Amino acid sequence: MGVVGTLLTATTASAFADDAALRSVDPSHGTDRVVVAHRGASGYLPEHTLAAKSMAYAQGADFLEQDVVMTKDDKLVVLHDRFLDRVTDVADVFPERAREDGRYYAIDFTLEELRKLSFSEGFTVDDGKKVADYPERFPLGKSHFGLHTLSEEIEMIQGLNHSTGRDVGLYVEVKAPWFHQSEGKEVSKAVLETLKHYGYVDHDDNAIVQVFDPRGLKRIHDELQPELGMDLRLVQLMGETSWDMTFQPGTDGKLEPYSYDWMYQKGAMGRIAGYADGIGPWKPMVIEDSSTKGNIKVTELVDKAHDAGLVVMPYTFRLDEGRIPAWANDYDDMLRVFFEEAGVDGIFTDYPDRAVQWLKQNGDAL
Repeated sequence: MGVVGTLLTATTASAFADDAALRSVDPSHGTDRVVVAHRGASGYLPEHTLAAKSMAYAQGADFLEQDVVMTKDDKLVVLHDRFLDRVTDVADVFPERAREDGRYYAIDFTLEELRKLSFSEGFTVDDGKKVADYPERFPLGKSHFGLHTLSEEIEMIQGLNHSTGRDVGLYVEVKAPWFHQSEGKEVSKAVLETLKHYGYVDHDDNAIVQVFDPRGLKRIHDELQPELGMDLRLVQLMGETSWDMTFQPGTDGKLEPYSYDWMYQKGAMGRIAGYADGIGPWKPMVIEDSSTKGNIKVTELVDKAHDAGLVVMPYTFRLDEGRIPAWANDYDDMLRVFFEEAGVDGIFTDYPDRAVQWLKQNGDAL
C-alpha cells in the first residue's frame, strides 16, 4: 500500500462507519469500499436500460446509478444526456423534431412518444452511418431496448432487494437542473418527491443524490430538502470549466458557462462540505495523467476531501481500448492505485463485476 493509502485508510473506514448511506461492509465483496454501476453494467449492455441495471445488480454492485431528465409532460426518465440522438433512433422516428442546433432533446417529447424509440449503445453518425462509440460492446441494432421512468427503475431495484435480501442503493444524478429551469421545469424537486414517495428520506436511507451543477446542488441542500422534510446524502460532481457542461444566467440574462475553477483552490473542500457529503471527481483529478508506471502522482484532492469530512467517488473506470491510463498495467492495476495508493472510497465503473471481484481478492489490503 502506498503512503497516501496508508494515511487515509483509517479516515475512510471511520467515514463509512458514520455514513450508512454510503455503505457499511457489503457481503458481496466484504469491504467498506463502494462499487457504483455507472449507468448499469454499461460495458456489457446498452447504458441505462433495465437489462443493464439488472446485470449490474447480479454482478454485486453496491449502487446503481440513475441519470434523470424530464419529459415534455413532466415525467422523469432515466437517460444520461439531455439529448436523445446519441443512444436512440429518434432521428428516424421523429426526423422533424430536432431543434435549430440539430439535436433532439428529451424535454421536447412526451413519455408516450419516447416509448416508441429503440435504445442502443452510444454512437456517432459518420457519413450517414451509425458508428459505435465502443465497437467491442453490445452491437448496434441487435435485440430491442427501451426507455423507462425513474419510478420503474426504483421499483425494480426495490423488488430485487426484496427477492434477494440484498440492499443495493440508488445513486441518482439530477441532470442539468440549470437547463430544466431555463425550460420551465423543476426537475430537482420532482426527483426528490419521487425518492420520498419510495421511502428515501433520511441520511441513512440507501439513496444518494449527485449533481454537476453546484448552484443546483446547493439549492437541493438549502431549500428543497428542508422544504420536503428530507435529508439525503448529497455528492458534488466535479468537472472542468472547459467542458461547458454547466451554465448559469449571465449579467445580460443569457446563459453563460459556469466556472469550476474555485473547486481547485485552497479551502474548496471545506466550502463543498457546507452543502454536500462527498465529491465525484474525474479520475485525472486524483491521479495525474502525467504519472508513469514508476512514478504515480497522487494529487492532494483525496486527502483534502477526507480532512473536510467528504467521501471521494471518482469516475469513470473502463477497460475498453484506450481507456486504461498509460501508467497502469491493466484495469486491475488501475483499481489498485486508486484504492490503495489514493485511498478513494469507491468508484464509478462500466464493469462492476470486475471491480467487485478485485475487492473480493484484495480487500484485506485496504
